[in-house]
Amino acid sequence: MPNTEKFSPKQRRQSRRALLQALYQWDLARTGEADLHQFMTEEGSLAKADKKYFTQCLQGVLRSVQDLDRTYEPYLDRSFDDITPVERACLRAGSFELLEREDVPATVIINEWVELAKLFGAQDSFRYINAVLDAVARSARETS
Repeated sequence: MPNTEKFSPKQRRQSRRALLQALYQWDLARTGEADLHQFMTEEGSLAKADKKYFTQCLQGVLRSVQDLDRTYEPYLDRSFDDITPVERACLRAGSFELLEREDVPATVIINEWVELAKLFGAQDSFRYINAVLDAVARSARETS
């Protein structure tokens, strides 16, 4: 069922940025969702974000991380262990959105995660994120 709620693209962008930071921390420390509370405070990364979108995506990714990893893994050209934590966060969150947020166009999702990879990833990470998420999108949304 499509989501018909009004949203601000700027707030969604901020939500994805906070999501990247939360997933990065979770991946490195293997903390529980409760330990990511600093990302959910008004003063923190979500001060100007769509908090509902952030929470839905964070919970969704953490709940299905193994399935998400299996979703994008066939499109990797290196071993899973060679993927950086920033790349993993982008791929997990991007894959989640492509699979679960059909109300958001695939091009928007891919572009947002590519831009975050440019900001936080290694030099050419963004190209890798683009290629893998594009393949996931073609597979996940081929009937769309």
